[in-house]
Amino acid sequence: MAKQHLRTSLKLGLAACAMFGFAFALVPLYDVFCDITGINGKTSGEQAQQSLQIDTSREVTVEFVAYISPGLQWEFVPEVNQITVHPGANTLVKYRARNLNTQQVVGQAIPSVSPGLAAQYLNKVECFCFNRQPLAGGESAELPLLFYVDPKLPDSISTLTLAYTLFEMKGEENTKTAPSKNTTTQVVSLPLTIARNQ
Repeated sequence: MAKQHLRTSLKLGLAACAMFGFAFALVPLYDVFCDITGINGKTSGEQAQQSLQIDTSREVTVEFVAYISPGLQWEFVPEVNQITVHPGANTLVKYRARNLNTQQVVGQAIPSVSPGLAAQYLNKVECFCFNRQPLAGGESAELPLLFYVDPKLPDSISTLTLAYTLFEMKGEENTKTAPSKNTTTQVVSLPLTIARNQ
């Protein structure tokens, strides 16, 4: 009887260790899975080339949302809540940020797109999310986003939601804004839609 209790206790102990190990590895495994399948709504952190093809036969609604991580004393809002665009059309929108602290704080915006399957079709040509945003106490800034929706977006998707969550980058108060990943800039004259409040 004692051997049976010992065996059961060992099995339960091993099961508990296995569950702990699985829980510990779940986040990195999920990130790898989402990176491979592209279904998590995370957008690429890479700068896209400007679109050269516009599909004027179609319209897509793009909604803009802003979140602030707990404890970050900033205001952070999009200038427009939603716009309608033609796939392939370069569109400029702006977010506004304001540091409500008395000291400099460095923020970093992390984008996500829903539905998740649409993330690969939202291309950011220029985005404030490519760089950290240091703002002095009380300072405000306009944060531009130049993007286009890939014309290959499936017809079943007519609305995208682009959400940014702003996080504080602790220990980086004296850091300058990081340079964009691409060090060369190519100026291309293309049609541009500028989103404005109506």
